[in-house]
Amino acid sequence: MNKMLHCVLSLTLLAGPLLADDAASAAATTQESEMAKMKAQLAEQQRQIEKLTKILESMMGTAAAPPAAPGAPAVTPSSTLGSLFPSTGSLASTAPMVPPPPMNTLPAAATSAPLNAPRAAQAGGGSGNPCESAYDVNAPYLRIGSACVTPVGFMDMTSVWRDKTAASGIGSNFGSVPYNNAALGNLSEFHFSPQNSRIGFRVDGMWNGAHFIGYNEFDFLGTNPSTNLTVTNGAFMPRLRLFWLDVRKGNWEVMGGQSWSMLTPNRSGISPLPGDIFYSQTIDVNYMAGLTWTRQPGIRVVYHTNDNKVAIGFAAENPDQYVGGSGGAGSIALPAALSIAGAGGGSTIQFDNANNIGTANPALAAPNLLPDLILKLAFDPNNRFHFEVAGIARTFQDFNPNTTGLGAQQHFKTEGAGLQFGFNAALTPNFRFITTNYLSDGGGRYLFGQAPDLVVHSDGSISGIHADGTVDGFEYKATKNLLLYAYYGGIYIGRQALLDANGTTKIGYGYTGSANSQNRAVQEVTFGFNQTLWSSPKYGAVNFMGQYMYLDRSPWFVAVGAPKAAHDNTIYFNLRYSLPGTGAQAIKY
Repeated sequence: MNKMLHCVLSLTLLAGPLLADDAASAAATTQESEMAKMKAQLAEQQRQIEKLTKILESMMGTAAAPPAAPGAPAVTPSSTLGSLFPSTGSLASTAPMVPPPPMNTLPAAATSAPLNAPRAAQAGGGSGNPCESAYDVNAPYLRIGSACVTPVGFMDMTSVWRDKTAASGIGSNFGSVPYNNAALGNLSEFHFSPQNSRIGFRVDGMWNGAHFIGYNEFDFLGTNPSTNLTVTNGAFMPRLRLFWLDVRKGNWEVMGGQSWSMLTPNRSGISPLPGDIFYSQTIDVNYMAGLTWTRQPGIRVVYHTNDNKVAIGFAAENPDQYVGGSGGAGSIALPAALSIAGAGGGSTIQFDNANNIGTANPALAAPNLLPDLILKLAFDPNNRFHFEVAGIARTFQDFNPNTTGLGAQQHFKTEGAGLQFGFNAALTPNFRFITTNYLSDGGGRYLFGQAPDLVVHSDGSISGIHADGTVDGFEYKATKNLLLYAYYGGIYIGRQALLDANGTTKIGYGYTGSANSQNRAVQEVTFGFNQTLWSSPKYGAVNFMGQYMYLDRSPWFVAVGAPKAAHDNTIYFNLRYSLPGTGAQAIKY
């Protein structure tokens, strides 16, 4: 091929000069100067031929690769994927897991910021369609119009063993570990359960320059009134965990629906996505003693600075006048004249005491006055450091039912408040230290309900109970697919010892002679691992996890001869298959 090209080019370039010089050569064949001139012309033409041959050879070598069809994915060097996916967060509430950046192809228009975190949706000023910008072409999703619907979820098989029978399923009721002098304190327990499995979907789209995310997630830890769960049928009930819509345009973000409370610590920003929230890496579905969290309905507005390093959020969330009894927590002792919930409007019907008091949801039966108001500031100078501080304001009310119909009816109101603050920092690329802390008066229910919010005085007036919590620990990424972690969690509940109207009977919380369910402190030490056994962006991932937990609780009052504390040892193992696209192909910490 090269010889043929050489001949064609030689004939083309030489034909004109050779014909023109033919007549001159016939007339002056002896002139050496003309011969020298012709030799110079031939040498120059030879150089031109060689140059053109190289150009044509180069063109022929690249012509074998056809041009990409319009709209076809373009190959993106793996070295650039880190900038395209700077905060790839998990789609489902795993013990936060994320997929590695895709190593093969990305849509050609992948120039806007990643869509997995609302806080970064407009970081680069991108306003393209999510389906055409930052989606991994290997991740499964359904396109409906201009929106992408991604399935999220995983299937768990969890085993749990305790040396005390807490009768709490796979989740720990931190405040109700049995004492050694009780029958259940002398019996161990073991369970298998698939209840922590989750299923849901996520919707991404753009509308008028605003990026919206719809998120839905169920697990199977719902309450089932049936008594045949372990006899003939493991009919575990689905439970709505998350169901919200988040919209961000420019610097502003608005979210509404059931989400993690904004008081729950974040791993980054003030994002509602599970992968951006810190609730530990534990298998325990109730997470950690001392962690501030709940999932409840509410609305929030968040402002982000242009560089996305600072976010300020305000939220109004579902209130609940809580006096104990949920999740194994101790309940307050009410005044005798106000403790009966009857037709006259007794005291307990005015508060959530974790009993069904004639309704399926005592929190909805309680006469809450105002929503809980939360203000939060988050600072993320880079992806290795996150700091946050949040405050909560609460309002409680009640009515003395003994003054019904009298001229001087007695209504009471009080306020509660709490402060949450903490940070997580990657001290090395693979080692991250985390601390989150909570101080409150009237904010106990945000510690997984382990502390009552308030006590009721003999005249019906109310006041808050002091409650604090902390979680401190580290997460260490030992290898690409192995995560190790260890945490300490602690709860302290203050004393509110009161006297009833007779001047002798003691009421409130933590008084001398109080029930040993009225805890002073609950402490937990836990450590574990999370190993990715196999993963594929197309087919999902398999993880094997283990956790050990030591739990100790101490009551305010210890009767003569009674145990001073209760403790248990718990061991979890969990095998998980995560759906492709869920975000469980690599470990995020």
